[in-house]
Amino acid sequence: MKRPLLSLIVLLMLAAGTPRLLSSCNKAVGLRTLTPYALPVPPGFPAPLYNNGENPLSREGIELGRRLFYEKKLSLDNQHPCSSCHEQLSSFGTFEHDRSHGVNNSHTLRNAPVLVNLAWAPYFHWDGQYQTLELQATHPITGDHEMGETFPNIIRKLESDPSYKKDFQTVFRTPSIEPLQIVKALAQFTATMVSANSRYDQYKKGQISFTSQEQAGYQLFLQHCNNCHREPLFTDHSFRNTGLPVDASLNDLGRIRITFSSSDSLKFKVPTLRNCYLSSNYMHDGRFISIQQCINHYRFQVQPSNTLDPLLRQGISMSNQEADQLMAFLKTLTDSSFVTDRRLARPE
Repeated sequence: MKRPLLSLIVLLMLAAGTPRLLSSCNKAVGLRTLTPYALPVPPGFPAPLYNNGENPLSREGIELGRRLFYEKKLSLDNQHPCSSCHEQLSSFGTFEHDRSHGVNNSHTLRNAPVLVNLAWAPYFHWDGQYQTLELQATHPITGDHEMGETFPNIIRKLESDPSYKKDFQTVFRTPSIEPLQIVKALAQFTATMVSANSRYDQYKKGQISFTSQEQAGYQLFLQHCNNCHREPLFTDHSFRNTGLPVDASLNDLGRIRITFSSSDSLKFKVPTLRNCYLSSNYMHDGRFISIQQCINHYRFQVQPSNTLDPLLRQGISMSNQEADQLMAFLKTLTDSSFVTDRRLARPE
């Protein structure tokens, strides 16, 4: 058994407070054969990292995960599903909020990251605390400032709906709903959130041409941004200190909270820039409300510190015209088909 899966099982056992998790060895229920689903790999993308061996994708599993993603019963107050923080219109981030709202009128510590091309990510959350989609799903479900629920309560609520019992039996071949099955179904659905049909993608396939401003912005991007926001995923999945001053009210020091290494102080995961014009607010705490503010930070406001990324020690020098050109290019990363895809929307 691989370590991430072992960690997931231990975590869910603690979260569930019940031995039901291990009952997945029960005799399979006689049900129809699942329909395998092959994750699409867009042109130019590397091979996905999603572990299809430990959690094989099926159309039935993906559809169950979609249903759970929008299911209010997964939260303590039955009002905060996954989709309340990860809204499709905002590339599955939180629309025009610095930090997300959770149960009991709480606020999360950080801005909800967009859910884009997760099957290619080696780490999840701003500090990289989790290494699998299944592991990362447990945190918001049980977090006091997010969904605030427990798996035993969730299972009781789901099992009161015969259609859920039937769907779980179909996908996982067990007579009862298990915590591990819940996060596996969610992982299957979120793994299919593939965005690769932007104007940029069409340009790379030779289907369109950039305007002169977009082309100039693309060259500026390659010069100043591509080291960290590496195409085609527009992130290198690294953790970097980008020179943001610490918000005293949050005192969030980044990845050091996970590694306890001083070298990771103030470092956060490099986010993807895909659909960045749809996903405001920006940075780990959502402090910026516009792309222009983000660019101006790198031009004028980078704060020196011991762990500041070496690429930013002098900031990023560009004129106002160049900043406008860069913003024009970043608009080409908008994939409108992704945020209107009915396969990712709330089930009707």
